Amino acid sequence: MAIHLYKTSTTSTRNGTVDSQVKSNPKNKLIYGQHHCGKGRNARGIITARHRGGGHKRLYRKIDFRRNEKDIYGRIVTIEYDPNRNAYICLIHYGDGEKRYILHPRGTIIGDTIVSGTEVPIKMGNALPLSHHIHPESRMLCKEACTVWEGVFIDQKEESTSTDMPLGTAIHNIEITLGKGGQLVRAAGAVAKLIAKEGKWATLKLPSGEVRLISKNCSATIGQVGNVKAKHKSLGRAGSKRWLGKRPVVRGVVMNPVDHPHGGGEGKAPIGRKKPITPWGYPALGRRSRKRNKYSDNLIVRRRSK
Repeated sequence: MAIHLYKTSTTSTRNGTVDSQVKSNPKNKLIYGQHHCGKGRNARGIITARHRGGGHKRLYRKIDFRRNEKDIYGRIVTIEYDPNRNAYICLIHYGDGEKRYILHPRGTIIGDTIVSGTEVPIKMGNALPLSHHIHPESRMLCKEACTVWEGVFIDQKEESTSTDMPLGTAIHNIEITLGKGGQLVRAAGAVAKLIAKEGKWATLKLPSGEVRLISKNCSATIGQVGNVKAKHKSLGRAGSKRWLGKRPVVRGVVMNPVDHPHGGGEGKAPIGRKKPITPWGYPALGRRSRKRNKYSDNLIVRRRSK
């Protein structure tokens, strides 16, 4: 969706931007209320996640990350705003009467049809396993689905002779554990690329730059997540940030020594250390924080860049 600028009348409208009118009219059976108590606190009231608090009330939309309506075609009825994520969602009406929300794939519009299963065409919004075999009717759609990511190209010879999902396919909403539903690549504008398949593993390049192995039996959705311009949106004022439940971020150098290792000093003093550290004393700004010897280390081919 397009980003619009306000006509300048105040400082907030001068600096703020807004999405085009994407309204939200959720279905009653697909929403439920959430009681956000604590706002970043644990059961004892101690802050465990900083910079959270307040915010407007929200209704949670049940999103179908599993896409387990197999081999039943559905039609996109609406494209809606979701306050719980920066990606848009779309309401799907399936042929058997089922209604579900899914993440909005980039390029799909109201009236398009989608389907999930093991033998379905490779088309925007369709969900299928990474080991999917191409349906005869889908060969003309392969190039369209796989060139969403700029720079990805499928050789014409490979496209016409391959019996497997083409390498270079742009995908999102990727499962890590079979049957658990998509857990990777779900943010607005996110897209991963299928770069290799060998044995029972598929090699994916994630948006962070990490290259890792995923079971070929896990499913993914073809295409890129919509609302790709979400990162260019400017709220324009502090109040809009508070509506989202985000509190101010204060620099450690302006705190007291009791609150942060960078704090203290007379006037505008430096941090007093060779390198910056976190409030808990760990190295900051570039130091890798992933736990060592984690069980999934064997599945990571190349770690993401700093």
